[in-house]
Amino acid sequence: MVAGLLLAAGAGRRFGRPKALVELDGEPLVRHGVRLLGDGGCAPVHVVLGAGADEMPDLPGAVPVRHDRWADGLGGSLLRGLASLPADTLAALVVLVDQPLLSPVAVRRVRRAHASGAVVAVATYAGRRGHPILLSRPTWPLLHGYAVGDRGARDLLRDWPDLVVEVPCDDVGSPADVDTPADLLRLRGSRRAAVRTGQWRRSHRGSP
Repeated sequence: MVAGLLLAAGAGRRFGRPKALVELDGEPLVRHGVRLLGDGGCAPVHVVLGAGADEMPDLPGAVPVRHDRWADGLGGSLLRGLASLPADTLAALVVLVDQPLLSPVAVRRVRRAHASGAVVAVATYAGRRGHPILLSRPTWPLLHGYAVGDRGARDLLRDWPDLVVEVPCDDVGSPADVDTPADLLRLRGSRRAAVRTGQWRRSHRGSP
């Protein structure tokens, strides 16, 4: 069983409010993230919530996980999310709430790498590592030495290269962050352009 883990606990200080609540196409980013993981075949889907947790919409198909120490940073949110997963979970596929152009196809590709034996699988874009990141259960105890403050699994991937399989995903979406309102405007424009050219449909519904 590969669970989906959506990290959505941050306050979004640069944006001015929690990014999980920011809307794209009339839908909060937190719901985009839940759908991304579900469409990519992850089950169950857990969502780590912190800032703005009391304002979150209903999340059909997901398990909300409250993280009261969200202000400690991304690392704590990752550990809280992993600890919430069922005991029979083989691996966790992790995405961030502020990357709404990620594709379910990328999620499926990373899952297939795990099914083929990868202990850790990470999507790459133009040769750079991004999300989704899949972490098999045996790696979770290692994260306690890495997931500190705003650091998640990146340093683990650096220090254990033999465990990592990179999965090119350049052709299926983008890891662009939504950190500010200006980022959201740019993202909306690029998404509209992709829809007009048919790239959005291909990247989100194409073969794994």
